[in-house]
Amino acid sequence: MLTKDADDASDNRRAGGDQPPHIDVREEAGRSVWALSGVWNTRSVHLVDAQMRELEAGPAREGVVLDISAVSRMDTAGAWLIERLVEARREAGAEVEIVGASAAAQILLPAVREALEPIGNAKPAKRPLFVIRWLEALGRATEAAWLDFMAGMYILGSTIRGAQMKLGRGHAVNPAAIFNQIDRMGVGAIPVVVLISSIVGAIVAQQGAYQLRWFGAEIFIVDLVGILALRELGVLLTAIMVAGRSGSAITAEIGSMKMREEVDALKVIGLNPIGVLVFPRLVALVIAVPCLTIIANASALGGGMIVAWIYSEIPPQAFIDRLRAGIDLSTIFAGLIKAPFMALIIGIVASIEGMKVGGSAESLGRHVTSAVVKSIFVVIVLDGLFAMFYVAIDF
Repeated sequence: MLTKDADDASDNRRAGGDQPPHIDVREEAGRSVWALSGVWNTRSVHLVDAQMRELEAGPAREGVVLDISAVSRMDTAGAWLIERLVEARREAGAEVEIVGASAAAQILLPAVREALEPIGNAKPAKRPLFVIRWLEALGRATEAAWLDFMAGMYILGSTIRGAQMKLGRGHAVNPAAIFNQIDRMGVGAIPVVVLISSIVGAIVAQQGAYQLRWFGAEIFIVDLVGILALRELGVLLTAIMVAGRSGSAITAEIGSMKMREEVDALKVIGLNPIGVLVFPRLVALVIAVPCLTIIANASALGGGMIVAWIYSEIPPQAFIDRLRAGIDLSTIFAGLIKAPFMALIIGIVASIEGMKVGGSAESLGRHVTSAVVKSIFVVIVLDGLFAMFYVAIDF
């Protein structure tokens, strides 16, 4: 009989003692019976590995009974060897039945089988068609973008809700943290913003002077520099520089806190990491970026004024007079309106990437790079959307 009662199985296990592992192959009732006995653990399974591989590679049979009632002890190595044999025979088309398993084996074998399943499924199926692979990459990118969007909305909502709750209690809004971030992100960025904006304004004026000279319309350099700097270049250059300078810093700071489990510590003591870490930085960016945009506009106009004076002999007084006639308040506000929205995007994207950082330095570097690239990309897209919106409302 293939099925033994509990007493017989217990006697067999005691009889096995510390005997080495053994496999007895026999035929019963038209089926192959492979009886395992002895100790099946890490130190002993190498003795039967070759025989197990022979059984795995053997011809397919209609049915195989794996009797493990005489196995005295078993650990994960022995269980893995048994599961490997069972899987190989099932792939060959044979029906495998395990009988005589002890209470410990009934727990260990399914656990090992469950642990082995991801290993077998880890290799993705090969997709020969380029179009299928491209569509798969597009789908993954779309899903990642959607998850980032939802995370951004969560951060924005948590920030606004947290600010309302703090203001409602009349405390817990830390002005010192906000002013510290304004000093780091705003005041500290003034030199680089002035330098880059003045150079770009000078380049635009120089190229405009070279081209307009052929038409005798060099005075329109003022209109070119003024409109381009105030509507587009000032705010766009400021946002790009802030994304590269402050956005990367936000991701690195939050990411390093995540690596050292400081974010988890904030949750343990009952604080919301969004309110503690993200809120001061978002508020500082919303205040600092418009101020930096005004400075960038002035720097670009100053650079254009100097180049116009040198290349086209347009004195500063004539430049300012023409600038008054060529622009109005709508030109100035067209650029300034974009600044707070770009500041929010930079802060949210940087915070999302910071919260994604894992426990390695490689993960930190990867997410810092991703934060800068994503911020600049979204800022440019937002600038284009604003441009289309302004055209639609004739602003």
